[in-house]
Amino acid sequence: MENLTRHQDRIEARLESVLSAVEPPELRDQVEHVVFSGGKRVRPNVTLLVCEVLDGDVELAMDFAAGIELVHGASLVIDDIIDESELRRGTDSAWAAYGHPGAIIASNGLIGEALALFTREPEAMQAVTEAMAELGEGEATELADKPDAEAAYMQLARRKTGALFRASAELGAIAANADPYTVEAFGQYAERVGVAFQIRDDVLDATADAETLGKPTQHDSLKERPSIVEVTGLSPEEANERARKEAEQALNALEAARVDDQETVEYLQSLAFFVVERQR
Repeated sequence: MENLTRHQDRIEARLESVLSAVEPPELRDQVEHVVFSGGKRVRPNVTLLVCEVLDGDVELAMDFAAGIELVHGASLVIDDIIDESELRRGTDSAWAAYGHPGAIIASNGLIGEALALFTREPEAMQAVTEAMAELGEGEATELADKPDAEAAYMQLARRKTGALFRASAELGAIAANADPYTVEAFGQYAERVGVAFQIRDDVLDATADAETLGKPTQHDSLKERPSIVEVTGLSPEEANERARKEAEQALNALEAARVDDQETVEYLQSLAFFVVERQR
């Protein structure tokens, strides 16, 4: 995973720079609590790796990378409120630390800071707002319809998780001035990676211990959330195989992008299987 996170320090520095300017100080404390409580920064790394593989200027893509991570953080705040989860990444969730009003304000603050980072590029703004709309639809579907079949679950996973992954890759391609075909190919790649990520997340919820995972486990079962295990009755091993198939489909989409930077392509290939094999 080391090669997949080689931009990590630069991502952290950009996030720190953006959030250090947030006012008032109370809101700054809240958004920093959310963003700097941990996290693998998978989405911003996807943005930068895609930009890099297309021979784009990674520094120009850095605002997009930071922005997509802020959107992701905002979505986690709302997830934890819905789930009544007091832990996130081994620390207090936003609502546990600041109460529901403070957490909602923090989520709104993160979205506001994120959108400001996309304003210079209308195509980037469109990619992100479409992903946010998909995410909202996914959350609503999860609560209202509670999918009870595998096809419905997969559509939910594409909206709930795949959409932000897709936007992450599209942003990297947009920053590199890629043509629409290439933007779409990388979007397809990342969406599949996101679905694989969500399936693995469901498996970990069912099988991992809370200390290793850094958040409560057995949550899907207790809250009757539509995880792939709960919806389909698949064993964890069978669900992992579904995740691997999504990763393989991601690689097919990546191949369709037809790029020459083989070293960075290999990092993106590794990422597709890292999300299936991760332990937290």
